[in-house]
Amino acid sequence: MSLAKNGELLTAAEYLEGESAADVKHELIEGHVYAMAGASANHERISGNFYSELRQHLKSSPCEPFGSDMKVRVRDNFYYPDVMVDCNFDESQPYFTQTPVIIVEVISRSTRKMDEKIKLVDYLNIDTLQEYVVVEQDVADVCVYRKSDDWRSTHYFLGESIYFESIDFTIEVAEIYRRVQNEDVTEYLESLADNATE
Repeated sequence: MSLAKNGELLTAAEYLEGESAADVKHELIEGHVYAMAGASANHERISGNFYSELRQHLKSSPCEPFGSDMKVRVRDNFYYPDVMVDCNFDESQPYFTQTPVIIVEVISRSTRKMDEKIKLVDYLNIDTLQEYVVVEQDVADVCVYRKSDDWRSTHYFLGESIYFESIDFTIEVAEIYRRVQNEDVTEYLESLADNATE
């Protein structure tokens, strides 16, 4: 991708033109371009689990889920959420959306600041957004911010379920973490096995 030279900031049009030919995905934040690092196996498992459950739930709905290759535009910033749901996709702009109702980000230590600060502020200013979901991959902790609750955060853990009112969808936290390898998941599965043998 052709990056801005001499400290000049990229416009949205310049970014979109360059991104269409780029080998590596980039996000555009306040005119600056940031290359995206590759994802871990746990990151991919969580994203895939969430996406597949949403896809099944929404298959007869006007709403549809998108994976991490679809951009969301917030003013002139562009991000690649791990998963999002859009109920009013504008086909005239096939490479990004501005109208998601749910955005899911799977975070790690290296992406925490970006996902819980910079992206959080931008995402909560999307008029259509109803729920923003931050999923930890190193521990089992799902944080949901809801517009209907003044964007207060609610945490969910293994053994609990999460209801998404914007699309009338319930998912078990354990389903989000299916096949994920971390200490919380291991202990949870061991406790289930122990209970089954009692």
